[in-house]
Amino acid sequence: MREGPGRIAIVLKGYPRLSETFIAQEILGLEERGADLEIWSLREPTDRMLHPMHRAIRAPLHYLPEYLHEAPIRVLRGLASALARPGFGRLLRTFLRDLRRDPTANRLRRLGQAVVLARELDPGITHLHVHFLHTPASVTRYAALLTGRSWSFSAHAKDIWTSPDWEKREKLADARWGVTCTEEGHRHLAALAPEPGRVALLYHGLDLRRFPEAPGDRPGRDGSDPGDPVRIVSVGRAVEKKGFDDLLRALAALPAGLHWRFAHAGEGPLLGRLKALAEETGIAGRVAFQGAMAQPDVIAMLREADLFVLPSREAQDGDRDGLPNVIMEAASQELALVATRFAGIPEFVRPGIEGELVEPGDWAALSNALNLLARDPARRHALGRAAVRRLRDSFAAERGLDWLAQRLAGEVGAGLPTGTGPDPGVATAGRVPA
Repeated sequence: MREGPGRIAIVLKGYPRLSETFIAQEILGLEERGADLEIWSLREPTDRMLHPMHRAIRAPLHYLPEYLHEAPIRVLRGLASALARPGFGRLLRTFLRDLRRDPTANRLRRLGQAVVLARELDPGITHLHVHFLHTPASVTRYAALLTGRSWSFSAHAKDIWTSPDWEKREKLADARWGVTCTEEGHRHLAALAPEPGRVALLYHGLDLRRFPEAPGDRPGRDGSDPGDPVRIVSVGRAVEKKGFDDLLRALAALPAGLHWRFAHAGEGPLLGRLKALAEETGIAGRVAFQGAMAQPDVIAMLREADLFVLPSREAQDGDRDGLPNVIMEAASQELALVATRFAGIPEFVRPGIEGELVEPGDWAALSNALNLLARDPARRHALGRAAVRRLRDSFAAERGLDWLAQRLAGEVGAGLPTGTGPDPGVATAGRVPA
Protein backbone atom coordinates (compact mmCIF):
# COMPACT_ATOMS: atom_id res chain seq x y z
CA MET A 1 0.00 0.00 0.00
CA ARG A 2 1.27 3.46 -0.92
CA GLU A 3 2.31 5.59 2.02
CA GLY A 4 2.41 9.37 2.17
CA PRO A 5 0.94 11.84 -0.31
CA GLY A 6 0.62 10.89 -3.96
CA ARG A 7 2.17 12.62 -6.92
CA ILE A 8 0.58 14.53 -9.77
CA ALA A 9 0.97 14.09 -13.52
CA ILE A 10 0.61 17.26 -15.61
CA VAL A 11 -0.62 16.37 -19.11
CA LEU A 12 -0.11 18.79 -22.00
CA LYS A 13 -0.37 18.81 -25.78
CA GLY A 14 3.22 19.97 -26.30
CA TYR A 15 5.99 20.87 -23.89
CA PRO A 16 8.05 22.97 -23.65
CA ARG A 17 6.56 25.73 -25.81
CA LEU A 18 7.81 29.32 -25.87
CA SER A 19 4.29 30.60 -26.57
CA GLU A 20 2.87 28.95 -23.43
CA THR A 21 4.87 30.58 -20.67
CA PHE A 22 1.71 30.73 -18.56
CA ILE A 23 1.91 26.93 -18.25
CA ALA A 24 5.60 26.98 -17.36
CA GLN A 25 4.88 29.68 -14.77
CA GLU A 26 2.20 27.48 -13.22
CA ILE A 27 4.32 24.32 -13.13
CA LEU A 28 7.26 26.17 -11.61
CA GLY A 29 4.98 27.87 -9.08
CA LEU A 30 3.48 24.53 -8.04
CA GLU A 31 6.95 23.03 -7.58
CA GLU A 32 7.93 25.99 -5.42
CA ARG A 33 4.87 25.24 -3.28
CA GLY A 34 5.93 21.63 -2.73
CA ALA A 35 4.03 19.77 -5.44
CA ASP A 36 5.66 16.55 -6.66
CA LEU A 37 5.05 16.53 -10.42
CA GLU A 38 5.71 14.63 -13.61
CA ILE A 39 5.05 16.11 -17.06
CA TRP A 40 3.49 14.05 -19.86
CA SER A 41 3.38 15.63 -23.30
CA LEU A 42 1.35 14.34 -26.25
CA ARG A 43 4.05 15.49 -28.67
CA GLU A 44 7.48 17.05 -28.89
CA PRO A 45 7.25 20.70 -29.98
CA THR A 46 9.53 22.20 -32.61
CA ASP A 47 10.33 25.42 -30.72
CA ARG A 48 13.97 26.37 -31.13
CA MET A 49 14.17 28.34 -27.88
CA LEU A 50 13.42 27.68 -24.25
CA HIS A 51 12.21 30.13 -21.64
CA PRO A 52 14.38 30.39 -18.50
CA MET A 53 11.47 28.92 -16.51
CA HIS A 54 11.66 25.72 -18.54
CA ARG A 55 15.23 25.23 -17.36
CA ALA A 56 14.23 25.84 -13.75
CA ILE A 57 11.46 23.21 -13.74
CA ARG A 58 12.62 19.93 -12.15
CA ALA A 59 9.71 17.62 -13.00
CA PRO A 60 10.62 14.58 -15.13
CA LEU A 61 9.38 14.94 -18.71
CA HIS A 62 7.87 12.06 -20.72
CA TYR A 63 6.59 12.02 -24.29
CA LEU A 64 3.69 9.90 -25.51
CA PRO A 65 3.84 8.62 -29.10
CA GLU A 66 2.44 11.39 -31.29
CA TYR A 67 1.87 8.94 -34.13
CA LEU A 68 0.93 5.47 -32.98
CA HIS A 69 2.54 3.65 -35.90
CA GLU A 70 5.91 5.07 -34.89
CA ALA A 71 5.79 3.33 -31.48
CA PRO A 72 3.89 0.07 -32.08
CA ILE A 73 5.51 -1.79 -29.19
CA ARG A 74 4.51 0.87 -26.65
CA VAL A 75 0.98 0.96 -28.02
CA LEU A 76 0.56 -2.84 -28.05
CA ARG A 77 1.90 -3.12 -24.51
CA GLY A 78 -0.47 -0.38 -23.42
CA LEU A 79 -3.40 -2.13 -25.07
CA ALA A 80 -2.51 -5.50 -23.52
CA SER A 81 -2.26 -3.87 -20.11
CA ALA A 82 -5.59 -2.09 -20.65
CA LEU A 83 -7.42 -5.32 -21.48
CA ALA A 84 -6.48 -6.73 -18.07
CA ARG A 85 -7.68 -3.71 -16.10
CA PRO A 86 -11.09 -3.56 -14.36
CA GLY A 87 -11.66 -0.12 -15.88
CA PHE A 88 -11.40 -1.31 -19.48
CA GLY A 89 -15.15 -1.79 -19.85
CA ARG A 90 -15.84 1.77 -18.68
CA LEU A 91 -13.23 3.10 -21.05
CA LEU A 92 -14.50 1.09 -24.02
CA ARG A 93 -18.10 2.23 -23.56
CA THR A 94 -17.04 5.86 -23.29
CA PHE A 95 -14.70 5.65 -26.24
CA LEU A 96 -17.24 3.99 -28.55
CA ARG A 97 -19.84 6.60 -27.63
CA ASP A 98 -17.32 9.34 -28.46
CA LEU A 99 -16.24 7.62 -31.67
CA ARG A 100 -19.81 7.50 -32.99
CA ARG A 101 -20.00 11.27 -32.69
CA ASP A 102 -16.41 11.92 -33.78
CA PRO A 103 -15.35 9.14 -36.20
CA THR A 104 -11.86 10.45 -36.87
CA ALA A 105 -8.31 9.13 -36.81
CA ASN A 106 -7.54 11.68 -34.11
CA ARG A 107 -10.08 10.01 -31.81
CA LEU A 108 -8.29 6.67 -32.28
CA ARG A 109 -4.94 8.33 -31.56
CA ARG A 110 -6.32 9.70 -28.30
CA LEU A 111 -7.23 6.17 -27.23
CA GLY A 112 -3.80 4.85 -28.17
CA GLN A 113 -2.02 7.57 -26.25
CA ALA A 114 -4.31 6.99 -23.26
CA VAL A 115 -3.49 3.29 -22.96
CA VAL A 116 0.22 4.07 -23.18
CA LEU A 117 -0.15 6.75 -20.51
CA ALA A 118 -2.13 4.41 -18.26
CA ARG A 119 0.50 1.68 -18.50
CA GLU A 120 3.55 3.91 -18.09
CA LEU A 121 2.38 6.17 -15.26
CA ASP A 122 4.29 5.63 -12.06
CA PRO A 123 2.06 3.94 -9.43
CA GLY A 124 2.80 6.86 -7.12
CA ILE A 125 0.89 9.18 -9.46
CA THR A 126 -2.60 9.42 -7.99
CA HIS A 127 -4.05 12.46 -9.76
CA LEU A 128 -3.89 13.84 -13.30
CA HIS A 129 -4.14 17.55 -14.12
CA VAL A 130 -4.44 18.43 -17.79
CA HIS A 131 -3.97 21.69 -19.65
CA PHE A 132 -6.48 22.24 -22.46
CA LEU A 133 -9.94 20.71 -22.60
CA HIS A 134 -9.77 19.29 -26.13
CA THR A 135 -7.31 16.56 -27.19
CA PRO A 136 -5.16 16.47 -24.01
CA ALA A 137 -8.27 16.19 -21.84
CA SER A 138 -9.56 13.30 -23.95
CA VAL A 139 -6.33 11.38 -23.40
CA THR A 140 -6.39 12.21 -19.70
CA ARG A 141 -10.03 11.28 -19.28
CA TYR A 142 -9.55 7.91 -20.99
CA ALA A 143 -6.47 7.13 -18.89
CA ALA A 144 -8.33 8.11 -15.71
CA LEU A 145 -11.29 5.88 -16.60
CA LEU A 146 -8.94 2.99 -17.23
CA THR A 147 -6.88 3.36 -14.05
CA GLY A 148 -9.41 4.77 -11.59
CA ARG A 149 -7.38 7.92 -10.99
CA SER A 150 -8.99 11.31 -10.44
CA TRP A 151 -8.38 14.18 -12.85
CA SER A 152 -8.84 17.91 -13.16
CA PHE A 153 -8.25 20.46 -15.90
CA SER A 154 -7.15 23.96 -16.81
CA ALA A 155 -9.12 25.24 -19.81
CA HIS A 156 -7.81 28.18 -21.79
CA ALA A 157 -9.21 29.49 -25.08
CA LYS A 158 -9.01 27.48 -28.31
CA ASP A 159 -9.86 24.31 -26.42
CA ILE A 160 -13.06 25.89 -25.11
CA TRP A 161 -14.30 27.52 -28.29
CA THR A 162 -13.44 24.85 -30.87
CA SER A 163 -14.70 21.80 -28.94
CA PRO A 164 -18.32 20.62 -29.31
CA ASP A 165 -20.62 21.22 -26.36
CA TRP A 166 -21.42 17.52 -25.95
CA GLU A 167 -17.77 16.73 -25.38
CA LYS A 168 -17.19 19.57 -22.96
CA ARG A 169 -20.34 18.66 -21.03
CA GLU A 170 -19.26 15.04 -20.58
CA LYS A 171 -15.69 15.92 -19.62
CA LEU A 172 -16.97 18.41 -17.05
CA ALA A 173 -19.16 15.68 -15.59
CA ASP A 174 -16.22 13.27 -15.28
CA ALA A 175 -13.57 15.68 -13.99
CA ARG A 176 -13.30 16.36 -10.27
CA TRP A 177 -13.00 20.10 -10.95
CA GLY A 178 -11.42 22.56 -13.32
CA VAL A 179 -10.29 26.13 -13.78
CA THR A 180 -10.32 28.57 -16.65
CA CYS A 181 -8.71 31.95 -17.15
CA THR A 182 -11.38 34.37 -18.43
CA GLU A 183 -14.86 35.38 -17.28
CA GLU A 184 -16.29 34.55 -20.71
CA GLY A 185 -14.82 31.06 -20.64
CA HIS A 186 -15.97 30.57 -17.06
CA ARG A 187 -19.57 31.50 -17.86
CA HIS A 188 -19.61 29.14 -20.81
CA LEU A 189 -18.17 26.14 -18.97
CA ALA A 190 -20.19 26.72 -15.81
CA ALA A 191 -23.37 26.58 -17.91
CA LEU A 192 -22.32 23.15 -19.25
CA ALA A 193 -21.16 21.71 -15.92
CA PRO A 194 -23.34 19.51 -13.70
CA GLU A 195 -23.08 22.28 -11.11
CA PRO A 196 -21.54 25.77 -11.61
CA GLY A 197 -19.00 25.27 -8.82
CA ARG A 198 -17.31 22.51 -10.82
CA VAL A 199 -15.35 25.27 -12.63
CA ALA A 200 -13.46 28.17 -11.02
CA LEU A 201 -12.22 31.37 -12.62
CA LEU A 202 -8.46 31.50 -12.07
CA TYR A 203 -6.40 34.16 -13.83
CA HIS A 204 -2.88 33.10 -14.69
CA GLY A 205 -1.56 36.47 -13.62
CA LEU A 206 2.11 37.24 -13.82
CA ASP A 207 4.97 36.25 -11.55
CA LEU A 208 6.47 39.69 -11.10
CA ARG A 209 9.70 38.28 -9.72
CA ARG A 210 10.64 37.35 -13.29
CA PHE A 211 10.49 40.94 -14.53
CA PRO A 212 12.64 43.97 -13.79
CA GLU A 213 11.13 47.12 -12.42
CA ALA A 214 9.68 49.29 -15.16
CA PRO A 215 12.16 51.78 -16.62
CA GLY A 216 12.12 55.36 -15.45
CA ASP A 217 10.51 58.11 -17.48
CA ARG A 218 10.53 57.15 -21.13
CA PRO A 219 11.59 59.65 -23.77
CA GLY A 220 8.73 61.93 -24.75
CA ARG A 221 8.59 60.83 -28.37
CA ASP A 222 5.62 62.29 -30.22
CA GLY A 223 6.24 61.23 -33.80
CA SER A 224 7.48 64.63 -34.93
CA ASP A 225 11.19 63.75 -35.16
CA PRO A 226 12.20 61.51 -38.08
CA GLY A 227 15.44 60.76 -36.26
CA ASP A 228 13.66 59.47 -33.15
CA PRO A 229 10.38 57.83 -34.23
CA VAL A 230 7.72 56.49 -31.89
CA ARG A 231 8.42 52.81 -31.16
CA ILE A 232 5.42 50.50 -31.42
CA VAL A 233 5.78 46.81 -30.56
CA SER A 234 3.79 43.60 -30.42
CA VAL A 235 4.52 40.01 -29.41
CA GLY A 236 2.66 36.91 -30.49
CA ARG A 237 2.52 34.00 -32.87
CA ALA A 238 1.80 34.84 -36.49
CA VAL A 239 -1.63 33.21 -36.54
CA GLU A 240 -5.03 34.49 -37.58
CA LYS A 241 -6.44 35.11 -34.12
CA LYS A 242 -3.72 37.65 -33.27
CA GLY A 243 -4.98 40.06 -35.96
CA PHE A 244 -1.55 41.19 -37.12
CA ASP A 245 -2.85 41.77 -40.64
CA ASP A 246 -5.28 44.32 -39.14
CA LEU A 247 -2.35 45.92 -37.35
CA LEU A 248 -0.29 46.27 -40.53
CA ARG A 249 -3.23 47.91 -42.30
CA ALA A 250 -3.68 50.24 -39.33
CA LEU A 251 -0.01 51.21 -39.44
CA ALA A 252 -0.18 51.81 -43.18
CA ALA A 253 -3.09 54.22 -42.61
CA LEU A 254 -1.19 56.42 -40.12
CA PRO A 255 -0.67 60.01 -41.30
CA ALA A 256 2.36 60.56 -43.50
CA GLY A 257 3.79 63.16 -41.13
CA LEU A 258 3.88 60.78 -38.14
CA HIS A 259 7.27 59.11 -37.69
CA TRP A 260 7.10 55.60 -36.23
CA ARG A 261 8.73 52.19 -36.26
CA PHE A 262 7.11 48.83 -35.51
CA ALA A 263 8.77 45.65 -34.21
CA HIS A 264 7.11 42.23 -33.93
CA ALA A 265 8.44 39.24 -31.97
CA GLY A 266 7.15 35.78 -32.73
CA GLU A 267 7.02 33.04 -35.31
CA GLY A 268 4.09 31.26 -36.91
CA PRO A 269 2.59 29.99 -40.14
CA LEU A 270 1.41 33.42 -41.34
CA LEU A 271 4.74 35.20 -40.92
CA GLY A 272 5.55 35.08 -44.65
CA ARG A 273 2.11 36.46 -45.51
CA LEU A 274 2.55 39.30 -43.02
CA LYS A 275 5.90 40.24 -44.50
CA ALA A 276 4.30 40.29 -47.96
CA LEU A 277 1.49 42.51 -46.65
CA ALA A 278 4.02 44.95 -45.20
CA GLU A 279 5.63 45.17 -48.64
CA GLU A 280 2.27 45.52 -50.37
CA THR A 281 1.16 48.38 -48.11
CA GLY A 282 4.46 50.23 -48.46
CA ILE A 283 5.55 50.07 -44.81
CA ALA A 284 8.16 47.30 -44.95
CA GLY A 285 10.95 49.81 -44.33
CA ARG A 286 9.41 50.75 -40.98
CA VAL A 287 8.56 47.21 -39.84
CA ALA A 288 10.93 44.67 -38.28
CA PHE A 289 9.84 41.05 -37.94
CA GLN A 290 12.23 39.69 -35.31
CA GLY A 291 11.01 36.08 -35.25
CA ALA A 292 11.20 34.06 -32.04
CA MET A 293 13.09 35.90 -29.33
CA ALA A 294 14.49 34.77 -25.99
CA GLN A 295 12.60 36.18 -23.02
CA PRO A 296 15.37 38.61 -21.95
CA ASP A 297 15.33 40.05 -25.47
CA VAL A 298 11.54 40.40 -25.43
CA ILE A 299 11.74 42.28 -22.12
CA ALA A 300 14.47 44.53 -23.52
CA MET A 301 12.26 45.30 -26.54
CA LEU A 302 9.34 46.19 -24.26
CA ARG A 303 11.53 48.46 -22.15
CA GLU A 304 12.67 50.39 -25.20
CA ALA A 305 9.17 50.77 -26.67
CA ASP A 306 6.63 53.56 -26.35
CA LEU A 307 3.43 51.66 -27.11
CA PHE A 308 2.25 48.04 -27.10
CA VAL A 309 -0.51 46.80 -29.41
CA LEU A 310 -2.34 43.46 -29.75
CA PRO A 311 -5.40 43.41 -32.08
CA SER A 312 -6.80 39.95 -31.23
CA ARG A 313 -9.90 38.66 -33.00
CA GLU A 314 -11.76 35.41 -33.60
CA ALA A 315 -10.27 33.12 -36.25
CA GLN A 316 -12.44 31.48 -38.88
CA ASP A 317 -12.24 28.12 -37.08
CA GLY A 318 -13.42 29.69 -33.80
CA ASP A 319 -9.97 29.92 -32.23
CA ARG A 320 -9.43 32.95 -30.03
CA ASP A 321 -7.22 34.27 -27.26
CA GLY A 322 -8.02 34.12 -23.57
CA LEU A 323 -6.26 36.87 -21.65
CA PRO A 324 -2.89 36.96 -23.43
CA ASN A 325 0.00 36.93 -20.98
CA VAL A 326 1.92 39.34 -23.18
CA ILE A 327 -0.60 42.07 -22.31
CA MET A 328 0.46 41.74 -18.68
CA GLU A 329 4.13 41.47 -19.61
CA ALA A 330 3.87 44.77 -21.46
CA ALA A 331 2.08 46.28 -18.46
CA SER A 332 4.95 45.16 -16.21
CA GLN A 333 7.17 47.57 -18.14
CA GLU A 334 4.70 50.46 -17.80
CA LEU A 335 3.68 50.45 -21.44
CA ALA A 336 0.43 51.98 -22.62
CA LEU A 337 -1.74 49.29 -24.23
CA VAL A 338 -3.81 49.34 -27.40
CA ALA A 339 -5.87 46.21 -28.01
CA THR A 340 -9.28 44.93 -29.02
CA ARG A 341 -12.44 44.68 -26.98
CA PHE A 342 -12.41 40.93 -27.29
CA ALA A 343 -12.05 37.70 -25.30
CA GLY A 344 -10.41 38.26 -21.90
CA ILE A 345 -8.56 41.47 -22.80
CA PRO A 346 -11.19 43.86 -21.31
CA GLU A 347 -10.86 42.01 -18.00
CA PHE A 348 -7.42 43.61 -17.69
CA VAL A 349 -7.46 46.66 -19.95
CA ARG A 350 -10.12 49.21 -19.06
CA PRO A 351 -10.57 51.79 -21.82
CA GLY A 352 -9.08 55.13 -20.93
CA ILE A 353 -7.43 53.76 -17.76
CA GLU A 354 -4.74 51.22 -18.72
CA GLY A 355 -5.04 51.66 -22.47
CA GLU A 356 -7.46 51.95 -25.35
CA LEU A 357 -9.68 49.26 -26.87
CA VAL A 358 -11.21 49.05 -30.34
CA GLU A 359 -13.56 46.54 -31.92
CA PRO A 360 -11.85 43.44 -33.35
CA GLY A 361 -11.19 43.70 -37.07
CA ASP A 362 -11.67 47.49 -37.17
CA TRP A 363 -8.24 48.51 -38.46
CA ALA A 364 -9.37 52.10 -39.09
CA ALA A 365 -10.28 52.57 -35.41
CA LEU A 366 -7.03 50.84 -34.45
CA SER A 367 -5.08 53.26 -36.63
CA ASN A 368 -6.83 56.22 -35.02
CA ALA A 369 -6.04 54.97 -31.50
CA LEU A 370 -2.38 54.46 -32.41
CA ASN A 371 -2.17 57.89 -34.02
CA LEU A 372 -3.61 59.68 -30.98
CA LEU A 373 -1.38 57.91 -28.47
CA ALA A 374 1.74 58.16 -30.62
CA ARG A 375 1.40 61.96 -30.51
CA ASP A 376 0.71 62.16 -26.76
CA PRO A 377 3.60 60.91 -24.58
CA ALA A 378 2.04 62.28 -21.39
CA ARG A 379 -1.10 60.26 -22.01
CA ARG A 380 0.96 57.16 -22.73
CA HIS A 381 2.89 57.56 -19.49
CA ALA A 382 -0.34 57.90 -17.49
CA LEU A 383 -1.83 54.78 -19.06
CA GLY A 384 1.40 52.82 -18.52
CA ARG A 385 1.54 53.74 -14.84
CA ALA A 386 -2.08 52.66 -14.41
CA ALA A 387 -1.38 49.36 -16.22
CA VAL A 388 1.48 48.37 -13.92
CA ARG A 389 -0.63 49.30 -10.87
CA ARG A 390 -3.47 47.09 -12.06
CA LEU A 391 -1.04 44.25 -12.66
CA ARG A 392 0.44 44.49 -9.17
CA ASP A 393 -2.86 45.02 -7.38
CA SER A 394 -5.10 42.51 -9.17
CA PHE A 395 -3.15 40.20 -11.47
CA ALA A 396 -0.05 39.03 -9.60
CA ALA A 397 0.23 35.26 -9.90
CA GLU A 398 0.81 34.34 -6.25
CA ARG A 399 -2.76 34.12 -5.01
CA GLY A 400 -3.94 31.93 -7.88
CA LEU A 401 -0.93 29.65 -7.56
CA ASP A 402 -1.58 29.29 -3.82
CA TRP A 403 -5.19 28.31 -4.53
CA LEU A 404 -4.26 25.79 -7.22
CA ALA A 405 -1.49 24.24 -5.12
CA GLN A 406 -3.87 23.80 -2.19
CA ARG A 407 -6.55 22.23 -4.38
CA LEU A 408 -4.13 19.79 -5.98
CA ALA A 409 -2.60 18.95 -2.61
CA GLY A 410 -6.06 18.00 -1.40
CA GLU A 411 -6.42 15.55 -4.29
CA VAL A 412 -3.26 13.63 -3.37
CA GLY A 413 -3.53 13.83 0.40
CA ALA A 414 -0.72 16.34 0.83
CA GLY A 415 -0.78 19.39 3.03
CA LEU A 416 0.90 22.69 2.43
CA PRO A 417 2.90 24.61 5.02
CA THR A 418 0.89 27.06 7.05
CA GLY A 419 0.40 30.32 5.22
CA THR A 420 0.91 28.99 1.70
CA GLY A 421 -2.71 28.17 0.97
CA PRO A 422 -5.46 30.47 -0.24
CA ASP A 423 -7.55 32.72 1.95
CA PRO A 424 -10.70 31.00 3.23
CA GLY A 425 -13.57 31.41 0.78
CA VAL A 426 -11.41 32.38 -2.18
CA ALA A 427 -13.25 30.00 -4.50
CA THR A 428 -16.73 31.14 -3.45
CA ALA A 429 -19.22 30.80 -6.33
CA GLY A 430 -16.64 29.14 -8.51
CA ARG A 431 -14.47 32.23 -8.80
CA VAL A 432 -11.00 33.15 -7.65
CA PRO A 433 -11.01 36.94 -7.36
CA ALA A 434 -8.26 38.83 -9.18
